[in-house]
Amino acid sequence: MQRLILATNNPGKVTEIKALLAGLELEVLTPTDLGLTLEVVEDGQTYAENATRKAVAFARISGLIALGDDSGLEVDALNSQPGLHSHRFCPIPNATDADRRKYLLAQLAGKPRPWVARFQATVAIAPPAGTIKLATGYCDGEIIPEERGMNGFGYDPIFFIPEMGCSMAELGLEDKNLLSHRARAVMNAIPILKAMFDS
Repeated sequence: MQRLILATNNPGKVTEIKALLAGLELEVLTPTDLGLTLEVVEDGQTYAENATRKAVAFARISGLIALGDDSGLEVDALNSQPGLHSHRFCPIPNATDADRRKYLLAQLAGKPRPWVARFQATVAIAPPAGTIKLATGYCDGEIIPEERGMNGFGYDPIFFIPEMGCSMAELGLEDKNLLSHRARAVMNAIPILKAMFDS
């Protein structure tokens, strides 16, 4: 069976992406599966640059086709922040997801609601040598002032999806993998993966 490495050390992302790729005849591996410890500096100017850096680094070190992603939360009332800096937005050293949510809500305090927002994701697929391919996905919603739900990670508990009537963290994995930004990016990447492995 052909093998694909996920260019991430984030267990939440691994769970979501593995579920999305379950229908492909691929062995989907993580860095841990291969005993790899690699931290890629995400200092690109776009999601595509960061996703590409991760995918290329893991493709080179593993010799396998690699799938990397980068995503962010963009809030209109904060001029599309935190965006690229979603993971590093909170100034607290070694901030937890809960710290990041609390900090984001503090920045929104006093601003009129609804706090319109979107998640955006870009997936990069990199062979050990050759052309890198990209796919993107979006999910529109709004930030709510109270946390709802126990699923997901990151900003999911305060990201409300009006069409579903619930937060991202209230969705089960199956529903989340139908409409999340990362799910849509990965689904758009599947034809690219099939073509790359078939060649």
